[in-house]
Amino acid sequence: MELPVDPDPEPAPKVELSAAMRAKIERNRQRALMLRQARLANRPLSAVEGATSAKVSKTIDSGAGFFIEEEEDAEEQQRSRKVVQQPAPVIEPDYLVCDDCEKPFMDSYLSNSFDLSVCDKCRDNEEKHKLISRTEAKQRYLLKDCDLDKREPPLRFILKKNPHNSRWGDMKLYLKMQVEKRCMEVWGSEEALEEARETREENKEVQKQKRFNKKVKELRRAVRSSMWTKDTSAHQHDYGSEEVVDPDEDLYKKTCTTCGHELTYEKM
Repeated sequence: MELPVDPDPEPAPKVELSAAMRAKIERNRQRALMLRQARLANRPLSAVEGATSAKVSKTIDSGAGFFIEEEEDAEEQQRSRKVVQQPAPVIEPDYLVCDDCEKPFMDSYLSNSFDLSVCDKCRDNEEKHKLISRTEAKQRYLLKDCDLDKREPPLRFILKKNPHNSRWGDMKLYLKMQVEKRCMEVWGSEEALEEARETREENKEVQKQKRFNKKVKELRRAVRSSMWTKDTSAHQHDYGSEEVVDPDEDLYKKTCTTCGHELTYEKM
């Protein structure tokens, strides 16, 4: 029984390759071609001597994930024997060069954590590659959060548990030399940084004096209020015996001899 065939099959979706994948494929292809030429130069003649029209077919593993099917005449093989080919190039990975010892290296702690080209051997200089906290970077070098996080490029950091209390948030540790470089980008020079420090210290002294004066003023007010006593006893009116009669209203009035309060009443 024959199955129906779709006259217009849908084409397979194309797979987009990245630039890195295309470069890798091209390197493998070049390597396979050079490997083919090198093996042809050293391959023994498989055809009978004098059979110039003999065809030889051989499958060669390129070592790059695919095979090469080749077919050549015996004369071409004989000529290829005499050709001296250069060895295939050795593809080395991209090495980094240490800024201190100028030696190549593959990987290091500082390069991974802070994007600094320094090998692990040169990292032993703890003073040069010292780490400081975010608080110290802001107070000592007068940097703001935007200087550390927003200014390009943002400074890289590592997270570490707070040594004072593990329940607190993690500490952000920055590379001291990178913080000093960022400080010079912000302030421009050591002189400008020192002037800013002096101005900040003066402002701190002024604020400190204001807080002190405020506390003294509050203390004086508290002392004065504690020495003054208010008479909270009830006042007793003393009207005496003199009374004034209002004949029109038929009312009687008495006046307190102490506060002057008037008491109005009528007699039945």
